[in-house]
Amino acid sequence: MCGIAGTYRWPDGKAVTDRLTDTLAHRGPDGTGRYSHPVGDGEVHLGHRRLAIIDLSGTGAQPMVSDGLVLTYNGELYNAPELRAELAAAGVRFRGTSDTEVLLEAWRRWGTGCLPRLRGMFAFGIFDERTGDLVLARDQLGIKPLFLLRRGGGLVFASELKALAAVTGGSLEVDHAALVASLLYYWVPDSRCAFREAEKLPPGSWLRCRPDGRVERGRFWNLKDVAAEGRERAQSGERPDLAAIVEESTRQHLLSDVPVATFLSGGLDSSYLTALAARHQPGISAYTIGFRAEDAKFEAMPDDLRYARRVAERFGVDLHEIEIAPNVLDLLPRMTYHLDEPIGDPAAINTFLICSAAREAGVKVMLSGMGADELFAGYRKHLANLIALRYQRVPRPLRRGVSRAVDRLPVATARRGYRSVRFAKRFLSFADLPEETAFRRSYTMYDRDELLALIDPDLVGTVEDVLTEHADVYQDNDLDDFVNRMCLGDARMFLPGLNLTYTDRSSMAASTEVRVPYVDVEVVKAAFAVPGDRKIVGRQGKAVLKEAATSILPREIVYRPKGLFSAPLRAWMSRDLAPLVREVVDDGVLVRSGFLRRDALARMVAEDAAGQRDFSKHLWHVLTLEYWYRGATSGSGQNSPFTA
Repeated sequence: MCGIAGTYRWPDGKAVTDRLTDTLAHRGPDGTGRYSHPVGDGEVHLGHRRLAIIDLSGTGAQPMVSDGLVLTYNGELYNAPELRAELAAAGVRFRGTSDTEVLLEAWRRWGTGCLPRLRGMFAFGIFDERTGDLVLARDQLGIKPLFLLRRGGGLVFASELKALAAVTGGSLEVDHAALVASLLYYWVPDSRCAFREAEKLPPGSWLRCRPDGRVERGRFWNLKDVAAEGRERAQSGERPDLAAIVEESTRQHLLSDVPVATFLSGGLDSSYLTALAARHQPGISAYTIGFRAEDAKFEAMPDDLRYARRVAERFGVDLHEIEIAPNVLDLLPRMTYHLDEPIGDPAAINTFLICSAAREAGVKVMLSGMGADELFAGYRKHLANLIALRYQRVPRPLRRGVSRAVDRLPVATARRGYRSVRFAKRFLSFADLPEETAFRRSYTMYDRDELLALIDPDLVGTVEDVLTEHADVYQDNDLDDFVNRMCLGDARMFLPGLNLTYTDRSSMAASTEVRVPYVDVEVVKAAFAVPGDRKIVGRQGKAVLKEAATSILPREIVYRPKGLFSAPLRAWMSRDLAPLVREVVDDGVLVRSGFLRRDALARMVAEDAAGQRDFSKHLWHVLTLEYWYRGATSGSGQNSPFTA
């Protein structure tokens, strides 16, 4: 895992690449490298920051140069041993044992044809000295990031958006459509970027720059096609051996020349991976978190620690417990900087603190259970949307009565919160809506009217564009299975846009690599070959994964109530962050610019304080958006586009 950067036919490219690479130092503290070469009427410059995981010697250093090919690469190839054996049998002689060299030689032999053969997570740039071509590529599922910016015939790229912002001298303009999308989702979709000129290379795709200024694009993997193939496999009666596939993926993700540990929340996903990892690596370390007792009670959070301890004891895992009582006033701006774009999920703080503790103990690599909920319908929203179909058959007068009764219930008192009331209010906010709208509303922050009431009235067209984009992505499939339609929507939007994004940025901020065995091409193929009625059975989400996990985990862990990898937001917002919320509502940059409306924010604060509605997540995101916007617009010398 590393940080990569470079320029292609870009003015002052060497100095720009040096600064790009220096900005990414936290991603690779173990080494740095540069490469330069003429190309057309300009030059190419590649930079690299190394976090040494496999082949710790100099033969794994980057940019790697070999017989006219040059590679700067961020990622891990878990099938590198198999590819190495195939290439060696064809006569390739390797100098070292790194997967970087395997990728370079695979490219030499197969070109873009090697991309669908790669099993892992990756983003890379590869330059051919003979043709002058530079190709950028990103992994199938968007695990690793790659940002780029094109001007004229030139291009600049980097692993993080902050690097591009740093080298353009404040000339990048904020994309307010991306900010509107961020308000809706509490993250920026992978199809958008917070700065107008910049873009994210789409998952499963490549881009080729030629010396004459031409640019070509291609796609080597498409989730829509994978889901369609999975439907056909399911209709033919094929039942993938999920237990074997997940175990194989976990075993491959343990490939490392440095210690590997796991996240262990005590929930199904992390417990299953930890148990499988311990089978192949006895005595493996695991890290788990807990919160201050008063915060957990106020948030009505389940006691996950006791389950984590049971798993650790049963499988001989060395468990490290971390109590999270962070100084959120200090962490909020720090995390906003590292996350690159406005992301309002406090789980990023958990990831950062766990990875920081692991790094201090000498651990560079962690396994995470990320992705299982999206692929196997494990979120409450999946079950809730199914229940909503049945709820819509209840007579309308009765539904109105239920809605009025629940609306009067408080979500919290001065001492504690009521999760069941929060869930009920959330469910009723979308239960009567059509499928795509209901699914969107079940996991986003606002409905259309609430969002319009919150922002600049001139952005009404932007809101419509953002909502239309969600509908287009969700409906772009040929599936006749409601549950798998939801899973596909999550795998295309929610997973790369939020969970993989904050996992990458938060872990790399602590110079730690996080691997995600569930987000593996073979696991994904198997997931979409499972019909929806085997993913949700009765009131059990992830039923097929639970069935597989019973081969190794005790039933009390497999079938325990779902935990939350989150944070005690209500406690933080009502105590630690209350003065900051008032400051941002009264005199924040976003309010003064006109992007957010003060009266709408004030109503949210009042209703939240009264315990009638839970706006803690919304207000937390407003804080992250405020801090991000301050950083994005400071020193740019530009007037706010919202100033009259």
